[in-house]
Amino acid sequence: MSLRAAEDESGSEINIPAEIDWHMLDKSKFFFLGAALFSGVSTALYPIVVLKTRQQVCSSQISCFNMSFSIMRYEGFRGFYKGFGTSLTGTIPARALYMGALEVTKSNVGSAIAGLGFSDTTSTAIANAAAGVTSAMAAQLVWTPIDVVSQRLMVSGSHNMLPNVHSGNYTNGFDAFRKILCTDGLRGLYRGFGISILTYAPSNAVWWTSYSVVHRLMWGAFGGMRDDERKLANLRPDSKAMLAFQGLSAVMASGVSALVTMPLDTIKTRLQVLDAEENGRRRPLTAMQTVRNLVKEGGFGACYRGLGPRWASMSMSATIMITTYEFLKRMSTKTQEKFTA
Repeated sequence: MSLRAAEDESGSEINIPAEIDWHMLDKSKFFFLGAALFSGVSTALYPIVVLKTRQQVCSSQISCFNMSFSIMRYEGFRGFYKGFGTSLTGTIPARALYMGALEVTKSNVGSAIAGLGFSDTTSTAIANAAAGVTSAMAAQLVWTPIDVVSQRLMVSGSHNMLPNVHSGNYTNGFDAFRKILCTDGLRGLYRGFGISILTYAPSNAVWWTSYSVVHRLMWGAFGGMRDDERKLANLRPDSKAMLAFQGLSAVMASGVSALVTMPLDTIKTRLQVLDAEENGRRRPLTAMQTVRNLVKEGGFGACYRGLGPRWASMSMSATIMITTYEFLKRMSTKTQEKFTA
């Protein structure tokens, strides 16, 4: 990830921007600013997550436009923010765990791999893949219960749009938490934890690896251009160029990650939200029942319901996240005297 000027002050050579490692960060500032910045990102993107979730649990294919129209018609604008308070509450500790695990793993694994004689590009790719896995696993310890509660709130009271949903009616996050805990115990709050790990660990590994590789390739191509070509294309190694490269790399990485992990994400969402009903009693669905229901409803294509909103959400979230993350790390960097002491 690029945080410094890309141009070598001693000449016109374009270098891949340097990393800001874990030991160079002011940790208190890093986590405090991160909580504030990413809370803002979550607020902006939450309606798309609601659309994705409702499309995934719906028994038939409904377009984003029709789903949005139905939410606005029956629930008003507030319908797009059902469960947001619960989600935001969990975002802060989950993000803290995510960012901490990400940076520590990247720094340590990158140094270890480079010490084995691998190239810088290979070391970076492996370190980013490992960091994606560990950060996802750490965050899910906090995020899975929040995800279960917030997703149930997203679809609660929407039987007119989602007649197949039998997840109960909840007044707020605390009410949902209490009812799930009373009905299913702690296991109910961690419903789908295993498949969440199977979804987000490879998704994060694919995303961070794709991002680092694409980003380096783009900077490599930029550095390979002649000065007159860069001037003709009006490209300069300034913060705007870095921002553009980061955004484009994030969108490309999100596309790869969304396509690879979409079926698992759909199964995870249904496991966390939907119940079976027998003799008037609700019980959790199993993974196999969920897969069979999906295939019965629409074949393998049903696993990709909500792909549009998820891809859009991942792309926008990733673009905002990575540029915000780079800005956050730059703002949290210690002075030269502090991290060399």
